[in-house]
Amino acid sequence: MPAAQNRRTVAVILLIPVVVMLALWAFAWPAARIAPHDLPVGVAGSAPAAERLQQQFEQREGAFDVHRYASEADARRAIENRSVYGAAVATPQGPRLLTASAASPVVAQLLREAVTARAPEGAQVQVTDVVATPAGDPRGSALGASFLPLAIAGVLSGSAVTMLRLRAGRAALALIGAAASAGIGAAALTDNWLGVITGDWWAEAGTFGLTALAIGGTVAGLAALIGPPGTGIGALLMVLLGNPFSGVSSAPELLPRPIGTIGQLLPPGAGGSPLRSVAFFDGSGAGGALLTLVLWAALGLTAVLIGKRRRTRPPATPALRTPEPALAG
Repeated sequence: MPAAQNRRTVAVILLIPVVVMLALWAFAWPAARIAPHDLPVGVAGSAPAAERLQQQFEQREGAFDVHRYASEADARRAIENRSVYGAAVATPQGPRLLTASAASPVVAQLLREAVTARAPEGAQVQVTDVVATPAGDPRGSALGASFLPLAIAGVLSGSAVTMLRLRAGRAALALIGAAASAGIGAAALTDNWLGVITGDWWAEAGTFGLTALAIGGTVAGLAALIGPPGTGIGALLMVLLGNPFSGVSSAPELLPRPIGTIGQLLPPGAGGSPLRSVAFFDGSGAGGALLTLVLWAALGLTAVLIGKRRRTRPPATPALRTPEPALAG
């Protein structure tokens, strides 16, 4: 067997287990270490009852980021604006819990258990879901599951542009068109058919499409700059890291540090947050994540334009030299 084939055989034997181990680490480790890390919650009501509620949250150092509000109405507005995931309200009858399962069913359940466990013996904790998940997806699992196919679609679009050797403007147009189609199709599936999101339809389609464009543009841009290995690097970055680090199925503040922060800087995580905002919260809190998506998309498309031109530029023709007089004869 030739030496080149031997090296390829060894590379396959060693590389595949590494990829499998990386995938297991990326998907299993964050899921196995879910716990609150500076999770924003609110406390409302008059002292000293509200202070006792705040102290109960602060007993777990670094777990909760507590915001104080003067009234229950203020706490509700903070939840609807996505400033906090929920709030405990001190009342003469005992603590009352406000949650938003649409922001994260996992966090809503966590807050319910935390407040109920610390309530006075015999006290009944009244729970109000201020922004509830839709009837079509009461546990929020369908919304969380929708982002892996979206990430794969983005990788496929970037890979297709590379394999078909589309260049410069044609490549950018293909990526934008594919992202727009993916956004419209995803919104039609999740909103019209499944009913798992219930916001403004065009805002949802735009968020899906922008996420697909950010992913596809990055994959195609890396391939344009460094060649075929860029496709694999982009796929690993978006699917094996971006998807499990996104926190879409739980919450970024529940992932181990700094995984949650990294995930929000990658397109899958940056796409999940504004989708919840436009689907359930009238767009509140979507600005920063949308800006992240726009930056990824712009950088990817710029790399496609620059990389294609650089790789297709014809080599310079060497200047013809005039023969020396002594050699002319």
